This record gives sequence, structure tokens and C-alpha cells, in this order.
Amino acid sequence: MTMQRNRIILLGASNLTLSLRLVIQILQRRLGEPGEIFTAIGHGRAYGCYSEMLLRGLPGIADCGLWRQLDTSDEQKQPVYALLTDIGNDIMYELPPERILLALEWCVKQLQRLSAQIVMTGLPMASIENLTEKRFTFFRNLFYPCCRLSRNEAIARVRTIHAGLVEMAARYRFTLVEQQACWFGADGIHVKFKRRADYYRNVLSGFTEADHEPEPGYDDRPSLPFWQRRATFAYKTILGREFVCPQPSGLLLNGSKVFKY
Repeated sequence: MTMQRNRIILLGASNLTLSLRLVIQILQRRLGEPGEIFTAIGHGRAYGCYSEMLLRGLPGIADCGLWRQLDTSDEQKQPVYALLTDIGNDIMYELPPERILLALEWCVKQLQRLSAQIVMTGLPMASIENLTEKRFTFFRNLFYPCCRLSRNEAIARVRTIHAGLVEMAARYRFTLVEQQACWFGADGIHVKFKRRADYYRNVLSGFTEADHEPEPGYDDRPSLPFWQRRATFAYKTILGREFVCPQPSGLLLNGSKVFKY
């Protein structure tokens, strides 16, 4: 039986989904491998409410089965590392800022029960504020067709949540990584393809208490062989029809187990 060196918890939406392999490989080469990897991801994913994207529905991250899995898993002495990112979809589903902050705070409290080291990315305020009214409306209608928030309303909510995250990081003593406009593309929320590796190296450097020293000359660029068995959502809906898959559903070539919620 393969000894799992650590537990990595990854929570996010489109950016994390598109760069999942990259993020796992950067983390494991810095923290050690193999390990247990718990993910709650997905395009359009929200923390505090159910979301649908391209006919596929997923529960809010705070409401998904990930937390029950963590509670029922065998007691582990391995270190736990948690990344919370892609915060903001809830705004475009018109969830009030106080509910969004409560959902995030609940996740933080659950992670602290596991003695997790937590890194959270802030909202990309500068890149969102740089959006013109025309560009904002175009991408709002493209990604969130049911949303009717104006640009000014959305930016006001972004600022409120950002202030709440700064206060939360100070209160719960986790690392909050500020976002720079140069990382993001024309829509203001998705990381530029050519900047993904640099972006996640910057974000993941927030984990400062790793007990694993990488070998001299190690390279954290993603390698091609990766999955032995691709992970599948534990629960999702497609056109209202429910699909369930036992976890862990994924397995990496290095022996890491992957749970996907």
C-alpha cells in the first residue's frame, strides 16, 4: 500500500479546473508525493450556491460532499494544504456579499479543524475595474446570461467582498494572495494561458511551511504523463438528471488518490 505523504485540498472554478494538473504538479514537487488530493472544482463553480454551466449542474462548494468525505476519512497525521481560489462567481449569480463571505468563512473553519495551512487568492479587483461597460456587459451575457447586475453594482460587490477577505485573513491567520491585473485576460477574471505557470508559482509560494525539500535542480513544469485514471465528479446533474460516482475516482501515475466533488 502506497504511503500518502500529505493531503492537498483544492477549491475553485474555471481557472483551477483548466490548470489542475499544473497546480498538482507544482505542489507535489514542493510538498512531496504521492498524496491524497481532494478537489471541488468546475467551470462556473460557486462557493455558496448551486451553479449550472453548459447544462451541467454542481452544488456549491460549501455544500458539496467533500466535507463529509474529509470528516469520514481515516485519521491522518500527514500535513494538510488547502488552496481556495476563483472567488467571485457567486457575485454573478447575484448572491449577496454577506452570504458569499459566510460560505467562505465556513470553508475556512472546516479547513482549520484539519489544521490545514490555507492559501486564498483575492478577487482580481484591478482587472475587473479596468473593464469598460461594453466589455463587462459582453462577458456578463456570455458567461452569466441570467445575471442582470450592472458594472457598477458588480464592482461595488467585489470591493465589499475584498474588504471582507482582508479582514477574514487577519482574523483566521491564513495567507491571502493579492491579484495583479497583468495576470488576467480580456474578460478580467481568467488567467492568461501563457501566464498560468508563473501565476500559480506565485500563488502557491504562499505555502511556507512545507516539510519537503525538492531535489536539487527540480523542474516544476508539467510533465505529459499524469493520470492513471481520470477523476470524475462525485455528484453532478446534466439537464436535471443526477449522476453519482464513488470516490476516490482518480489516480495519478505517482500513486496519488484524487477525490473530485
